[in-house]
Amino acid sequence: MSDEPEEQRNMKRMTWQAENCLACVYFHPNDVLNADLLERGMCTHPKMTPFELVVSGRDWCNLYKEMPQKTIDALQEHASKS
Repeated sequence: MSDEPEEQRNMKRMTWQAENCLACVYFHPNDVLNADLLERGMCTHPKMTPFELVVSGRDWCNLYKEMPQKTIDALQEHASKS
């Protein structure tokens, strides 16, 4: 058993800025090109839609589902043409 307080042990398992909303299939920002920090968007996860949850690209939760990089690239390319 470790001599560390439980809080410190839990912090070591915590991930930061990984699997955040920016790369989640349920994140739908108004501005795809600036969605990282400057833009907010809707969370469209079926469990979250009743709450009309607005999140930033740097938020994260346990309902995350990764969007393929190919899809991210296509969304950004389409947005840059607009």
